[in-house]
Amino acid sequence: MTGIKTTGEKKLMFFSGRAHPELAEEVAQQLGVGVVPTKAFDFANGEIYVRYQESARGADCFLIQSHTAPINKWIMEQLIMIDALKRASARSITVIVPFYGYARQDKKHRGREPISARLIADMMKTAGADRILTVDLHTDQIQGFFDGPVDHLFALPLLADYVGRKVDREKLTVVSPDAGRVRVADRWCDRLGAPLAIVHKRRDKDVANQVTVHEVVGEVKGRVCVLVDDMIDTGGTICAAADALFAHGAEDVIVTATHGVLSGPAADRLKNSRVSEFVFTNTLPTPSELNRDLDKISVLSIAPTIANAVREVFEDGSVTSLFDDQ
Repeated sequence: MTGIKTTGEKKLMFFSGRAHPELAEEVAQQLGVGVVPTKAFDFANGEIYVRYQESARGADCFLIQSHTAPINKWIMEQLIMIDALKRASARSITVIVPFYGYARQDKKHRGREPISARLIADMMKTAGADRILTVDLHTDQIQGFFDGPVDHLFALPLLADYVGRKVDREKLTVVSPDAGRVRVADRWCDRLGAPLAIVHKRRDKDVANQVTVHEVVGEVKGRVCVLVDDMIDTGGTICAAADALFAHGAEDVIVTATHGVLSGPAADRLKNSRVSEFVFTNTLPTPSELNRDLDKISVLSIAPTIANAVREVFEDGSVTSLFDDQ
């Protein structure tokens, strides 16, 4: 006989960067594993050092890092961690990105602009990632930027079921804050059995985060409106859309979004808004001052969804089957 036989058993190892350790611990708990001890720190000049405290040779490695602020630091740390796993002879490397940085830069609107979402995918592939697992990309086309499998998870079942339990569905209207979210809002309508409305807006192409709301298409008078979006950054778009709904006679407005970026003036805008509740998932850490001072923010855990997807990937199952009822 030539060669050596092995038992062929697979081994799952779960790693986390420093951006959002709370989510990593939740996912690990759902999986029934521990987060691999990792030594990570910044040098005086800002360079990042990473070393894993356990061998990853021959293991199926899952590395979670959400691209929160400071976003460029955490993207770079993730790339370094991927490279470390590749050089540690990992059998496979699955990168879990609950919030995918630069996703809004997914195409060229004008000449001499980058497609930064593609660049992020290219860097992950170059670093050594075999697969990406992410939640609610800004646009579906980003899946095609990565040369390998992309598992696109959805927070819609989690968010929609939460809203459905709280609101009288007879009075419910699902509202898209712009034309780009209509397809997602339509899925909400199917799940909740509610009508659809759309807020028509126009964005100033020369001023970042500057939005002018025009009119509401659909019946919202006397209705409980649920504004659905993938992310809330500065809060300008969603708060202006909520104001437009109230101006058209809405009885109440609830806002849901997968990713609560909540940068810049978002805290003040959310506090001063007439919206009764903002519902996010924990793909990103919610700023502590908002958790402390604003009781109308609800954060739902995406950890079970991510853990179920990781288990399906590891066991060569079907991630799509997790969302077949959507």
